[in-house]
Amino acid sequence: MTSLHSILTDALADPRFPLALAIAALAGLVRGFSGFGSALIYIPLVATIYDPRVAAVTLLLIDSIGGAPFGLRALPQCNWREVLPIFLAAAVAVPFGTMALLVVDPTVLRWFIAVLVFSLLALLVYGWRYHGRPGLPVTIGVGLFSGFGGGAVQIAGPAVIMYWLAGDDPAAKARANLLVYFMLNNVVMCLSYFWQGVFTANVVVLGLVLSVPFLAAMAAGAYFFKGASEALYRRIAYVIVALAGLVSLPILDGFFR
Repeated sequence: MTSLHSILTDALADPRFPLALAIAALAGLVRGFSGFGSALIYIPLVATIYDPRVAAVTLLLIDSIGGAPFGLRALPQCNWREVLPIFLAAAVAVPFGTMALLVVDPTVLRWFIAVLVFSLLALLVYGWRYHGRPGLPVTIGVGLFSGFGGGAVQIAGPAVIMYWLAGDDPAAKARANLLVYFMLNNVVMCLSYFWQGVFTANVVVLGLVLSVPFLAAMAAGAYFFKGASEALYRRIAYVIVALAGLVSLPILDGFFR
């Protein structure tokens, strides 16, 4: 049986590890100063140097570790009547997303990631929002899309972010809803990944190691960019996300792998 020390040594000695370390730090920095975009940077780039499964598992671990304290603190402020329906819909879809992660060819999955990243980036750049009061069909649809995207490639956020930002709730309430939703969704995804055998010792150790630069960079980003022009740093984040999407395209593997 391979020891933990041996697994850690192999992870650190892997020639891809320094690049993964830099990607984790970059994604965390962008998350810290802009409040979004970490998955849109981390997933396509780590999927390029490792594969989509490694990218999904390591980001799930990072996000679970970093997000749980915020989600627990937000429990009293969230609106359970809004959180539960969308969470239950997502919980139904997560296992199907996990199956896609396991059975879909990695190259096909990387193309899916690239298309999804550019589509969501376009919505973010143009500031699209759902107008009107979302009904139950829209709520269920958003939950299913978020759950499948999260289970397959760990991109669950943009759909629910746009959904709650379109509502009438104050910003603090919408933020609490998102924090609690992501915390609960991470629990379901961890269970789904465990049940379907996605977790392996090597990938779990890599995820825990990469969580250190990610969370440190996120804290640094939040501290150093506090009070700076939000519009400027959002534009910077958009550019970084676009570059990450371009670099991740399988057609460019001859240049970057």
